[in-house]
Amino acid sequence: MTTQPEPSNPALAGAPRRKPGSAAPNVGAASGTPRRRPWPWSRSSTSRKLKFTREGKFFVGITLGVGFAAINTGNNLLYLLLGMLLALIIVSGIMSELSLRDLTVVRRLPLRAQVGRPHLVEIEVFNHKARVPSYAIEVEDLREGQPADKRCFFLKISPKSAQVAAYRRTPAKRGRDRHVGFRIATRFPFGLFEKSREVPAEGELIIYPAVDPVQLPALPPGRHVGGEASFGRGHGDDYLGLKLLRDGEDPRDVHWRKSASVGQLVMRERAREARPDVVLPLDNVRRDDAKEDWFNAFERKIRDVASRAVAHIKRGDSVTVKTTAGEMVRSDRSTGADRILRFLALVESITASELAAKTPAHKAAPTIAPAPASAPAVESEKAAE
Repeated sequence: MTTQPEPSNPALAGAPRRKPGSAAPNVGAASGTPRRRPWPWSRSSTSRKLKFTREGKFFVGITLGVGFAAINTGNNLLYLLLGMLLALIIVSGIMSELSLRDLTVVRRLPLRAQVGRPHLVEIEVFNHKARVPSYAIEVEDLREGQPADKRCFFLKISPKSAQVAAYRRTPAKRGRDRHVGFRIATRFPFGLFEKSREVPAEGELIIYPAVDPVQLPALPPGRHVGGEASFGRGHGDDYLGLKLLRDGEDPRDVHWRKSASVGQLVMRERAREARPDVVLPLDNVRRDDAKEDWFNAFERKIRDVASRAVAHIKRGDSVTVKTTAGEMVRSDRSTGADRILRFLALVESITASELAAKTPAHKAAPTIAPAPASAPAVESEKAAE
């Protein structure tokens, strides 16, 4: 007779021995906390919200009435009807939960948006479930500080596939439009309850100020709106004067008559028109006790500056927008009006006390390089002859 060795762990000295081939004991059950297999629709950590529809309120009222009648009368048919009504509620909850599970929502914002002009926002929903489709999915785009009034409806999203929809929105206010997430809801299958969950998804869209058509005055000869027209050396159609031909310069501009009289090759010096910047001021300093009328006038000023800036840039001018607080931005025809419109979309008013506190920071801020200096006046080709 052989004796079995004692267990090396003292804590297992009193534990019952397991026979060979038997199943291992449930450790969680032995410790007093039995492990439970989770329900397939309870794996998502996002909380759900349940709301009764109008039909659902009537259905619940009928169910309660049938329940009271069954309890008072003891009629088996009423108990059977009550069980069927309760089963419909349970089936509705399970199927709506399956429709909401494993959905990914993506938002596609446009590159730019403007006050008063509609733009499209695309919503794409992808169903990650392998076999179960999602029905009657409604996605609501949530924005910070604004009511959720735009939504997209998807009748069916097949397994492992995506559906795309879009909604149209017309902004009424400039600035940053922050999107914070989505609200995914469904009334499937019977329309008795609306189950929803919120998914965080951040996004930002810059809303440009509105631009009105502006008719700029015609340019007088030799003058430019905002200042005198200046000339510099370049490759234009006009001539500044005459100069001696140097090595590497284009010999097609040689003035042969003047070269014959001087005895050296003399060439025409072409000119280009160097227009100065058009400076558009914007007063954004307000009093501490400014009221709503001041803010409305400030928005009208921003709209007027944006309209004039776009008109000047379309004509080929260089535009500089400068605020009273010292902020400025410059743009021309090569860079387009986006830089100025973005600046005007984000500019905010400031009080006089705040400006006084931030004055050193504004002095240290870099400034925009001035426009090219005017070239000295020279004699024309006719005067040189």
